[in-house]
Amino acid sequence: MLEDLISIPARRDIDRRFCVAPMLDWTDKHCRVFHRQLTQQAVLYTEMITTGAIIHGKGGAERFLGFNAIEHPVALQLGGSNRDDLAHCTKLAADWGYDEVNLNCGCPSDRVQNGMFGACLMAKPALVADGIKAMQDAADIDITVKHRIGIDDMESYQELVDFIQPIADTGCKTFIVHARKAWLQGLSPKQNREIPPLNYDMVYQLKRDMPDLEIIINGGINSLQESRQHLQHVDGVMVGREAYHNPSMLRFVDSEIYGGQGDIIDPITAIRQLYPYIEQQLATDNVRLNHITRHLLGIFQGMRGAKIFRRYISENAHKPNAGIDVLEQALSAVE
Repeated sequence: MLEDLISIPARRDIDRRFCVAPMLDWTDKHCRVFHRQLTQQAVLYTEMITTGAIIHGKGGAERFLGFNAIEHPVALQLGGSNRDDLAHCTKLAADWGYDEVNLNCGCPSDRVQNGMFGACLMAKPALVADGIKAMQDAADIDITVKHRIGIDDMESYQELVDFIQPIADTGCKTFIVHARKAWLQGLSPKQNREIPPLNYDMVYQLKRDMPDLEIIINGGINSLQESRQHLQHVDGVMVGREAYHNPSMLRFVDSEIYGGQGDIIDPITAIRQLYPYIEQQLATDNVRLNHITRHLLGIFQGMRGAKIFRRYISENAHKPNAGIDVLEQALSAVE
């Protein structure tokens, strides 16, 4: 499964019935390679990466855009608003082989507001549409938008439609909608994920009123059962924190969401399939075992030995010479 980690295959057609959300500091390349052991069908998203980091960051584009072929289908989430920068980064993403580029119009943090990207862009639909058009012109790759249902006092359904319509007029067909508004002042990013109430009905209404658009719903989805219920109203679901903290749920995505008939992988096998990747990464100068294993800690959630597994990993994976033997010892607690 991990025989070829270097070559970049042709981009895949994307079936967004189930997506793993972009999560800052979490969905890095190590996390995505692990998640791909658990599901072959779910669409995986990078952390939000700013156009400035890609263009001007130390280490060049390879540091921010490099990924492994096993991750497909995989999408790059961009943060930015300058049309030329967005176009340039989209061209780079296409050259690297990403299956999709997603523009972040939903992050509410002060840092992204100061850089004129994230949720504050919902107040500037014409600017977003201009950027999306530039991205479409730059490369033959799916361009999508992730956004909230509103910001601050912009909370009516019509205002949401007024944001989407000019973007849809560019030919953009896919909108990932976090079913909460965002307060740009007064709430932290964490609070903005929890305090504003969810309004799934508003997202369902979007799909009814704009049937030609692909509408993906995001926010507060904690199980595959909930995902199937949402799929009766929209085209896809995007799951964030639950998929990260309880990655074992991803083992059932291919069968329960996509109707696959293959075997469901067990967690121990999924971890051992990572060993070639881990050994390759540890052979580089800047990767330690804990950089990878921090994403594995929730895999045995609710199972016997899970606490011992987590504790052993946490106590040993950070050590300078930690290797596969640490994982094998930790797995002995759950075998």
